[in-house]
Amino acid sequence: MSAPVLTTLLVANRGEIACRVMRTAKALGLTTVAVHSATDRDARHSREADIRVDLGGSKAADSYLQIDKLIAAAKASGAQAIHPGYGFLSENAGFARAIEAAGLLFLGPPASAIDAMGSKSAAKALMETAGVPLVPGYHGEAQDLDTFRDACERIGYPVLLKATAGGGGKGMKVVEDVSQLAEALASAQREAQSSFGDSRMLVEKYLLKPRHVEIQVFADQHGNCLYLNERDCSIQRRHQKVVEEAPAPGLSPELRRAMGEAAVRSAQAIGYVGAGTVEFLLDSRGEFFFMEMNTRLQVEHPVTEAITGLDLVAWQIRVARGEILPMTQAEVPLIGHAIEVRLYAEDPGHDFLPATGRLALYRESAEGPGRRVDSGVEEGDEISPFYDPMLGKLIAWGEDREQARLRLLSMLDEFAIGGLKTNINFLRRIIGHPAFAAAELDTGFIPRYQEQLLPEPSDLSDEFWQAAAQAFAQSQPSSPRADDLSSPWANSNGFRAGLPTEITLHLCCEGQDRALTLGDTCTAQLKGEQLLTEHNGLRRQHRAIRRGDVLYLQWEGELRRIESYDPISAVEASHSHQGGLTAPMNGSIVRVLVEVGQTVEAGAQLVVLEAMKMEHSIRAPHAGVIKTLYCQEGEMVSEGSALVELEEA
Repeated sequence: MSAPVLTTLLVANRGEIACRVMRTAKALGLTTVAVHSATDRDARHSREADIRVDLGGSKAADSYLQIDKLIAAAKASGAQAIHPGYGFLSENAGFARAIEAAGLLFLGPPASAIDAMGSKSAAKALMETAGVPLVPGYHGEAQDLDTFRDACERIGYPVLLKATAGGGGKGMKVVEDVSQLAEALASAQREAQSSFGDSRMLVEKYLLKPRHVEIQVFADQHGNCLYLNERDCSIQRRHQKVVEEAPAPGLSPELRRAMGEAAVRSAQAIGYVGAGTVEFLLDSRGEFFFMEMNTRLQVEHPVTEAITGLDLVAWQIRVARGEILPMTQAEVPLIGHAIEVRLYAEDPGHDFLPATGRLALYRESAEGPGRRVDSGVEEGDEISPFYDPMLGKLIAWGEDREQARLRLLSMLDEFAIGGLKTNINFLRRIIGHPAFAAAELDTGFIPRYQEQLLPEPSDLSDEFWQAAAQAFAQSQPSSPRADDLSSPWANSNGFRAGLPTEITLHLCCEGQDRALTLGDTCTAQLKGEQLLTEHNGLRRQHRAIRRGDVLYLQWEGELRRIESYDPISAVEASHSHQGGLTAPMNGSIVRVLVEVGQTVEAGAQLVVLEAMKMEHSIRAPHAGVIKTLYCQEGEMVSEGSALVELEEA
């Protein structure tokens, strides 16, 4: 049988994964097709494709989750195959069947394998039959509150609610006791329905101090299957991975082989084809428990590529063409060590709330040996509230773990982002933490070291303010007069006729402000985008990048946003504030749970806001009476918009 013709590939996704898949497709000589929503019309993945198709709509439910539109886009563009990326429809068996029915190639496993493993409940039942150890839990069909309450009592709290049809932390909640169950279950079901079109849940025992270790498997259409080593993905926030590395530190060859062979048996049992990942929880005694199988390419696949020298997307394309895997298990390389971090638009200081806005500044770290950046954005792009907040990934490889870690720290230092909040400083603290350097990894890493990873803001030093003022003044663009281009009054250098040169600046940074007066003495000098300072005999260089009225200054390892402000206007604005509870981010109102005149207790849930496929509850900070409601269900709101006015009792 001849290999199917494949000259044009449609990527049914967006962001960094769409860009990454198209990069390999182009290297193989394929024509690439991007699909986009109305919001993503000018997004990077759309700009980089050879052909683009507008799906319309803004939300994923109206665009990237519309199977009929995706099939029509493939037909219209002449694509013979569809790559689903990850998220969205990548683990949707109905999508795989629709692609096959349309006479197209699906760069993923057979729909039957997705059915078997795509549902966490079905996968656990299958593994139980196969004798693979499972974490105690309930994976049944009944989805009512009483069933879950009985199961939780049998399992014992704390428990973990999980969406059966998805991943990425969506539809996942930790429940500490029975009083939290009803609200957590309802919220998780809504998140799951919104993200995956399936609200079904399972519940399992929440293990303490486990490691999250997963095996990358790959199978062809000829019955061959192998594992490409393992990844440690233990460092997570909100049950979503933040740092991944390969191989897993401290894993013996014997344990690697045992987990790898178990993963291969799992894949072969369901006739798996293509790239997949079998995820395990690993305890301190070296016992592992099956957690789930992701029937797709993973976000963290670059670390596997780094230690094997393989291109997994190229393998997916070759397998879809009917080719045999190019190596045997004994030939799979394991070279050095790789670490990846996920860069998110979010605010770690406020429970990792997603952030939206314009990327006023975006500079990636320099390319080089052992350095890789997979991203889906460029400077000037708008980050919308409709999709996942991941901007990209930084991947570092080294001959050993420490070299990879230090290389990644250097990459993080070189990265520069401005215009919205991100987790880049948080990532830098993780990678630089002594416990991470010592490979002391488990899923409780972030909560355990929260004080060091998420420190309370401290007062900025006098040295910082002086350097900031000098950099701000020296980077201030001049405004030449049309009638006199050499006029001294057009400069911002503090010139005063008959008086010493003097500039007074009112600057603010990270909620702090300072009035500073600069005279003739210059303690810092700006050369291009490098600020040279001297203090106590030490001369240092700091990156200083100007964007309009904002200066971004690298100080003590962090990029600080500095801008001028009018103190009189600031006071007037504070006096005009009407009070009330405001939206912490751009998003849509999912539920309004109170009405005007209602009395509520402290901590009561008032409004549920959805942003970037996650729900966020607005709760009463104190007991009181609802005075005014400024929002309604289904409404889009902007960050800072008043939602509820609560009058203290």
